[in-house]
Amino acid sequence: MNATLPLLEKTLFPALTRSRLDTLQVNLGYRCNQSCLHCHVNAGPNRTEMMDAATLALIPQVLAARGIRTLDLTGGAPELHEGFRDLVRTARVHGVHVIDRCNLTILSEPGQDGLAEFLAGQQVEVVASLPCYSAANVDRQRGDGVFDRSIAGLQQLNALGYGQPGSGLALNLVYNPQGASLPPDQRMLQADYKRELFEHFGIVFNDLLALTNMPIQRFGSTLVSRGTFDAYMDLLKGSYQPQNLAGVMCRSLVSVDWQGWLYDCDFNQQLDLPLGTSGVRRHLRDLLRVDLQAQPIRVSGHCYGCTAGQGSSCGGALEPQAPKSAPVLAPAPSGRGLG
Repeated sequence: MNATLPLLEKTLFPALTRSRLDTLQVNLGYRCNQSCLHCHVNAGPNRTEMMDAATLALIPQVLAARGIRTLDLTGGAPELHEGFRDLVRTARVHGVHVIDRCNLTILSEPGQDGLAEFLAGQQVEVVASLPCYSAANVDRQRGDGVFDRSIAGLQQLNALGYGQPGSGLALNLVYNPQGASLPPDQRMLQADYKRELFEHFGIVFNDLLALTNMPIQRFGSTLVSRGTFDAYMDLLKGSYQPQNLAGVMCRSLVSVDWQGWLYDCDFNQQLDLPLGTSGVRRHLRDLLRVDLQAQPIRVSGHCYGCTAGQGSSCGGALEPQAPKSAPVLAPAPSGRGLG
């Protein structure tokens, strides 16, 4: 795989400092039942890295110590961790809002019986990845049959109340561009998703979150190998919007890897850029006594991905509309998407 960090380290991206910490985003491990080209964590079925029991036990303690109200669980497929359900139960007992970053096909994976019912029973917010409402595009990006299994998963969640008005069960979908381009306007795309998914499959959901593909890991390596890395970075930098700085996720979120080490965001985690600018690695256990507010954030060239156009964060676009002048790169050769 082509390394992208050396291409990102020299940057003019503005300095940032932290505000109050309100979200703990925890990567429970890199094992996943899918292998997606856009995946910035290189997750897959053959990955073995999973959080151990001692580190897992620190999570509820940190939530209480820092008064954190949202636990955002990711992976890989976080549901594949054997401690996933117990962790969710513990967090919910203490009134913490839990988000499950779900790939939908995990709901029909062997050994995951009752997973959807469990999520509904615990009132877990489901953030489900569905890169397109077209079967051909999804299967090209994620593998044959993934679209049908994803649709079945959404229908299963809908039947339990997810996405239904007044249910209190939030179902949000995630869109990534198929190639080296910025996401389209999130509101317009959401309207397309809602229309197409309801008309063809009877599916309803709450919101669509449009995320920019980051020039790191599999996606970044593919850009390098195709000679389009610099062009994509030019696109991100040329579409930079300073007003997005106020809403970037790293100001109120901390990312935790499967070993418990802390990072300013999930992307910095995958580039192995430790939390802050001191160079000293901090662990989950340090949050039992350390308040991160007002501390500096580690930035690099990929940060332009969060501030380009309408902006991008774990919660989707930061601005309601991307600038009309934002450039778009040509599709990848042979029509195969990159992300």
